[in-house]
Amino acid sequence: MEQQIYKGKLTQFHRLKIAKKEKLTKNTFSLELEIPEDLKENFQFEAGQYVSIQFQSHSKNVINDYSMTSAPYEKKIVLGIKINSVQSATSQLFENYEIGDEILVSEPGGRFTLVSKPSEFRTIVGFAAGIGITPILSHFKNILHTEPRTRLFLFLGNKSSEELVYRELLDNLASKYHNRLQIFYFYSQEKTADQFFYGRLDAKKLNLIINQILHLDDTDEESTIWDAVDEVLICGKGEMIKTLANACYHHGIPKKNIHFELFEEFNDDIYPVEKEFPLIEDVQVDFKLLGKNYQTELPDNREKILQQLLTQKFPVPYSCKSGICGSCECTLEEGEVELLENEYLTEKEEAQGKILACMSIAKSKKIKLNFDFN
Repeated sequence: MEQQIYKGKLTQFHRLKIAKKEKLTKNTFSLELEIPEDLKENFQFEAGQYVSIQFQSHSKNVINDYSMTSAPYEKKIVLGIKINSVQSATSQLFENYEIGDEILVSEPGGRFTLVSKPSEFRTIVGFAAGIGITPILSHFKNILHTEPRTRLFLFLGNKSSEELVYRELLDNLASKYHNRLQIFYFYSQEKTADQFFYGRLDAKKLNLIINQILHLDDTDEESTIWDAVDEVLICGKGEMIKTLANACYHHGIPKKNIHFELFEEFNDDIYPVEKEFPLIEDVQVDFKLLGKNYQTELPDNREKILQQLLTQKFPVPYSCKSGICGSCECTLEEGEVELLENEYLTEKEEAQGKILACMSIAKSKKIKLNFDFN
């Protein structure tokens, strides 16, 4: 009934039945998974998390991550999935799997999460593009249900109104919680009656949002709504995340309060590297991966460790290369590295010697890593 599958880390998978399948737009659909009683505990999750699904696509095994749109209090797992093209794996998932079919599903994971604070007055802003709405939808439903004093603002971008997924659900939430939730839709390829809502969500649009929507605060005449923002959630493609995260930071939101989830591989740093490092040449790297010991030499420390190991064709696990997904997490057993800003590791994990290879610069002539720490 269950399998251990290596997906960056050894991950527990279970066979679950598809309970519901629904086409949402011409290129998106939802799946609800049936959780048997004996697995209820295994599939408890936090808002913003995802599961991985293993399935057959063009006669090959594929493992993809999909975020929950359901909130924890709903006691079910519902996924929002985009079909990227007719030939894509997600197209095969939609065409070949029906209600009642079993599919391999991982236990929930991911760290695009927030600490619940039901007794506090909070202001939380969400930015999403396209199918990036899925984990933020889970967050917003959960916050509206569990935090009666929190107010929410959602800025959602799509190419056109035809491609806007979950419109009815979002509008119903905005109507039900009209005093706590405001939603604004933006379209990049569809003219809008108000020019303000035409175009992509980017740094310029954020500046307009701050000055024209998040300006007057009825609860505090001395400050603006933006001044009161406690947390920012961003989900979408890498370039959008990079642009908005930096814009939010430059508009006064601390980096620790800006949370993002990536929906594709992204090779750039989210925030610019502001430190300079002494050049070290001929860096010896020993590492353990899937029970095997490897040894190599890096020319120097101008590039991060993961990128250099991949250049040398080592099978090191990765997904985003941006410090978000945690696939390249490992333990630093010897030597010294500079761990750049990342969205994944906690302070406690860093104190235990955990690093992300994709965000680490070598600072000693020899380093030893263990990717098999768990």
